Amino acid sequence: MNEKLIHFIWKLRLFSTKNLLSTKGESIEIISNGIQNFNTGPDFFNAKIRINNQIWAGNVEIHLNSSDWYNHKHEQDSNYDSVILHVVWQHDIEVFRESNEIIPTLELKKYITPQLLINYENLFEGNRKWINCENEIETVDSFVVKNWIERLYFERLENKSFVIEDLLVKNKNDWEAILFKLLAKGFGLKVNGDAFLNFANSFDFNLVRKLSGDNEQLESLFFGQANLLFKECESAYFMKLKNEFEYLKTKFKIEPISSGQIQFFRLRPNNFPTIRLSQLASLYNSHQNLFSKLMEINSVNQYYKLFEISAAPFWQTHYTFETESKKSTKKLTKSFIDLLIINTIIPLKFVYLKSLGKTDFSLILSLIEQLKPERNTIISKFSNLKIKSKSAFETQAMLHLKNEYCNKQLCLNCAIGKELLKP
Repeated sequence: MNEKLIHFIWKLRLFSTKNLLSTKGESIEIISNGIQNFNTGPDFFNAKIRINNQIWAGNVEIHLNSSDWYNHKHEQDSNYDSVILHVVWQHDIEVFRESNEIIPTLELKKYITPQLLINYENLFEGNRKWINCENEIETVDSFVVKNWIERLYFERLENKSFVIEDLLVKNKNDWEAILFKLLAKGFGLKVNGDAFLNFANSFDFNLVRKLSGDNEQLESLFFGQANLLFKECESAYFMKLKNEFEYLKTKFKIEPISSGQIQFFRLRPNNFPTIRLSQLASLYNSHQNLFSKLMEINSVNQYYKLFEISAAPFWQTHYTFETESKKSTKKLTKSFIDLLIINTIIPLKFVYLKSLGKTDFSLILSLIEQLKPERNTIISKFSNLKIKSKSAFETQAMLHLKNEYCNKQLCLNCAIGKELLKP
């Protein structure tokens, strides 16, 4: 038994509420459990309890043992003067108010069904290989799972929005500049995402605006600031970009990111930073006011059309500056565009709608549900547990569930865990 479980039991009233008696034999009727407090002070605020036919309004404190009141030195803290009920698992000592009155105590273990404890033990104490509820999750009502998935997805969006809101402050609400930085991070994928974001932060976005009409100038800026032009290479195209960058560097007083940040290792050739930077340059050469266009679009097919861009002609026969390769058009694939929609465009759209005071996110749901489910180890393992995803909406939610709840053992905060614990 632990305090978290007692909080959980009290919050959801997972105990018999008939004929409740305090440790002194006083009748107790719970009118309102109160609001859980996650900060300092009593555990539940604004509870309403009838004790011996008198209604009390105040706070509830929860402990494993009554003596924890003194172990935690609550008797010295005025925040606990308004406690009207002490809820404990085991009563081992009386607790007094400043007026020397005994605070009514409810010993909860007398009113708990054994099945609840068995369910808790099954959930937390068994030998689990991947998640605590892997043997029971398929038994949970589909309605519970469906509602929980929607909440999980928007929790994930909220978490992503913190980064965007921070960028908004740093960039004086320049949405176009923020889009560029987020797209750069997205084009870098997992291996180079942070390095690409550093590259995008290394110069003012107004420079992209100025150079957007000339694709080679954009490439020289991007490759130069990414520190991919500071080496010896006999390629004529390399030298052309390098000379152009030296001019831009002097004119606009810019400095590239430090060498070694951007990696080629463990990447497929189509994901080499040279190809991705050229595609990013082509995107901004092809579209003005890109943020406005992306915010107006509400269908995946329209996004596919907007992102119909490819790397510069030189890269049709190259993956690096040094070596020539078989000719191929380096277009953005639909699967790559899907990643941009999931990780960049939708989170940005979510924050933008909130900034306009719009709370109807049906457009967000409609968009994410148009995308195919992602494929990765986590989604495959959920599928093996008979929790199958039909769209990226569900896979994003399941990723959030695994990383933010299952891995952190927050089953008591999870709708699935709560359902499995109910007696």
